[in-house]
Amino acid sequence: MKKLTSLLLSVVMLVSLLACGASAKTLSAKTLRIAGLKGPTTMGLVNLLSMEKNGTAAMDYDLQLYGAADEIVPKLIKGNLDMAAIPANLAATLYQKTNGGIQVLAVNTLGVLYVVEKGDTVHSFADLKGRTILSTGKGTTPEYVLRYLLTKNGLNPDKDVKIEYYSEASEVTAQMAATKKDAIAVLPQPYVTAAQMKDSELRVVLDLTKEWNKVCDTQLITGVTVVRTAYAEDHPDVVQAFLNDYEKSVNAANTDIDGTATLCEEIGVVAKAAIAKKALPKCNIVYRRGEEMKKDISAYLQVLYDASPAAVGGKLPDDNFYWVKPTTSQQVQHRVKKLFQ
Repeated sequence: MKKLTSLLLSVVMLVSLLACGASAKTLSAKTLRIAGLKGPTTMGLVNLLSMEKNGTAAMDYDLQLYGAADEIVPKLIKGNLDMAAIPANLAATLYQKTNGGIQVLAVNTLGVLYVVEKGDTVHSFADLKGRTILSTGKGTTPEYVLRYLLTKNGLNPDKDVKIEYYSEASEVTAQMAATKKDAIAVLPQPYVTAAQMKDSELRVVLDLTKEWNKVCDTQLITGVTVVRTAYAEDHPDVVQAFLNDYEKSVNAANTDIDGTATLCEEIGVVAKAAIAKKALPKCNIVYRRGEEMKKDISAYLQVLYDASPAAVGGKLPDDNFYWVKPTTSQQVQHRVKKLFQ
């Protein structure tokens, strides 16, 4: 009887904490481990660290940087990470491969891809015929967006052009710098800005977001932030607290350009603050949640699926792919379940 009374009292206390909006630190002091790629998808995360430093963050953050998405995937699957900022189509593919092992929390970046040229020979997609295009992101957003747009503009991506892939955008810029003339590449911001600051002859010839909008009525999405499903189930309160912090971090990235640029250099997201400062307004960093997130992502993935089912893991993800805010009753049920374990 005493044990039952104690359990009921614990449940009451949990309800009270949830109703009062208890912070993540009250419910779980564990540091949140987040992975991001160097570049735009992580630029919206960096202010979490300044918030942690000044005491306004809901929890402690361990932000880990990687050069390529395939470095993040195994760590996420094995549970060595709690969350990650990754390409949107990769999130869908992982969802299928792990039988729902991850969920998407938010859209973090819209279109950031550009075709750049060292020369003056490309003025439309038609001019790419017969050319070699350097690119990063094989199996992720850059590859599928480029292939889709080539096809929509009457070019066969397997026959009319030659696409050479590199593991990181920095390798593409290095290859561009080493090429004397007529080099063409697909690059994301802030690498476009970085390359142009080193070589004034480098020219942006196609904005792939604008080109996408010409042939498609869906939103072009570069990156999303995902969470391991098991982690979200065990720590729904922490996930929601993170999202509250994340929204503030993204707002700071779009308003406090100087401060964010400095953080980008300090953390290593971008090589130099000067590059980040110039590129930030062009990086389309966003925080999209809920129904808006679901609508945008599902429409984007549908376009990729129609072009190539393999781009999203063979089939479109179901509604469980999208993490939504748990109700208070769901959180209480979760805490009660933990008490019985």
